[in-house]
Amino acid sequence: MKTTRESAKEESQKERIHSLQELLEKNYDAEKGYKKVLEEADSENLKEFLMKQAVRRNRFATEIHKALRALNAEPKEKGSATADLHRTWIDLKTLFTKDDDEAVLEECLRGEKASLKEYEKKLEKTAFSPETKAMLEKQLQEIRTTVSEIQRLEDLAD
Repeated sequence: MKTTRESAKEESQKERIHSLQELLEKNYDAEKGYKKVLEEADSENLKEFLMKQAVRRNRFATEIHKALRALNAEPKEKGSATADLHRTWIDLKTLFTKDDDEAVLEECLRGEKASLKEYEKKLEKTAFSPETKAMLEKQLQEIRTTVSEIQRLEDLAD
């Protein structure tokens, strides 16, 4: 029979793994989303920006994947069904929008703001190791930078 301390430690480990799995899934979704909207973009500068973001999200996923392995967990290998629906919605929206680049930027901003909230929530509620916490905080800061860049690009598009 497990002691209360052992049970709490096991539960904390499960929570860390679950939180990382969710962030991994979100990063898979974000990478796919950026690649999808890349197809919709007109501007070469925007296409370059979107490709950079897809690569960044791939790096985030790789880092989280390694953190999960360090916890002896089997990382998820794909994103969520919800994200597939969102990408379909982006397709429909850009079909009916005159300025595809502006629609693309709006969707990117919406996605990045959702990522910000998700990272902040996980960092606040989950007791990660110092190394994992530092990695996630660095990723969070990069997402904040991306939000600022998207807002700047939207201003230029207006």
